[in-house]
Amino acid sequence: MKWIAIAALFTIIAVPIAAQTSAAPRPMPAYPGVPTDLARAAAAFDLAQVKGDGAALESLLADDYLLVNSQDKREDKAQFIADYTAKGFSMEPFAIDDQVIKVWSDGAVLGGAVTMKGMSEGKPYSVRIRFSDIWAKRGGKWQVIYTHANRVVAN
Repeated sequence: MKWIAIAALFTIIAVPIAAQTSAAPRPMPAYPGVPTDLARAAAAFDLAQVKGDGAALESLLADDYLLVNSQDKREDKAQFIADYTAKGFSMEPFAIDDQVIKVWSDGAVLGGAVTMKGMSEGKPYSVRIRFSDIWAKRGGKWQVIYTHANRVVAN
């Protein structure tokens, strides 16, 4: 898997927080002002991506999930999970810059700008993206139904 494809994925992710020389990484993203159940789901989604937790991703992504990645390619739920659980793939913990939070009774947009870092196919990657995750509350459960990610051009 090419690092660019992984970088295209995230969805939700962030500016890595653990510098190579840092002794203690900063905490994962927080979601201020977001309903508690949605904040828990969003934090679990972030952590599932970092840990490559396929079972958690399976639960947190809607069956009709769609990602439009930074290469303008479409990926479904199965493809997203396969990418994040692939052997040789890792992603560092992260934080979200320029956070976007819009919430209504049964939906939300959570997003921001992130720098994703990690390993893919034995090679390090680092890419800056802006993303939006669309969440829907269905049957009392929050799930990501759509993600859009685009590369941020360096200034």
